[in-house]
Amino acid sequence: MHKKTFLHCLGAAALALALPTAQAQPGSYPEKPIRIVVPYTAGGFNDTMARVFARKLQDAWGQPAVVDNKPGAGTVLGTDAGAKAAPDGYTLVVVGFPLVVNQYIYPKLPYDTKNDFAPVILGGQTPNLLLVRADSPIKTMADLVAKAKASPGKLDYASAGNGTSLHLAMEYFKSVTGTDMVQVPYKGSAPMVTDLLGGQVDVMFDNLPNAMPHVKTGKMRALAVTTPKRLPELPNVPTVAEQGYPGFEVAVWYGLAAPKGTPKPILDKLNAELQKALQSDDVKAIFAAQGVDVLGGSTSDFEKFFQAQDAKWAPVIRKAGIKAE
Repeated sequence: MHKKTFLHCLGAAALALALPTAQAQPGSYPEKPIRIVVPYTAGGFNDTMARVFARKLQDAWGQPAVVDNKPGAGTVLGTDAGAKAAPDGYTLVVVGFPLVVNQYIYPKLPYDTKNDFAPVILGGQTPNLLLVRADSPIKTMADLVAKAKASPGKLDYASAGNGTSLHLAMEYFKSVTGTDMVQVPYKGSAPMVTDLLGGQVDVMFDNLPNAMPHVKTGKMRALAVTTPKRLPELPNVPTVAEQGYPGFEVAVWYGLAAPKGTPKPILDKLNAELQKALQSDDVKAIFAAQGVDVLGGSTSDFEKFFQAQDAKWAPVIRKAGIKAE
């Protein structure tokens, strides 16, 4: 082989060998702006968490971190944008309850839920409350179960739509209590609240931040909370578990993921910085103000959490035959 050709090939081989090593090291990451895709419109907690994380990363590393809201198709649009991005640590995506659920309710997704994402950090979670209007003859959860069993299919429950956490919470509740109630789907929490208060529906689950004001003002009665322990904010509201259904737990959760293939050192660097952010007093205050418990933990903690959620909700969805609208 000609000496010049040999040296050229040798250099190319050395470069090829060096590239994976360079990619596997965080080095001076980040060297350009970081984008956080949010598959929701601005204003909800998913968006709030993304903006908090963006600010903390920018303050820590001196590189811009921007939030890119991409709502649509039940979070599929924005989630797909996150999955299809380059796995270099410069695009992250907010994920949550729908990431688990959508794989079972949509006939086909443009991404592979279990293979196209790498966990970064589990941000937090918020419980649901089981609710009736204040003047309802249903005074306790035991009353609800008894009434539903006495008249199968006669009670109506409100949900925020097929496959939402509120829909699945009630389907899970029906499954463990052996009851039959009929879903009335709405487009979000606000119209659900209106119709519950107006007597058009009998009962519903709703997220703590949405429900708390109505419980505090006495317009709604909380029959149960879906956490394993009672809430400090509502010490007189028992859990579902302590009312005869041990192990019952439902929470809406919020996390951050990266495209699969993002180098582990970069994932670890992101996780360490965001873990620090979650422990700061200002972030704890922002989460608490919206009724969200800070979680955090390692990337492997998030992966185990996701697997547990997957194992929990897949049979609920299959048993109820839930499909996307």
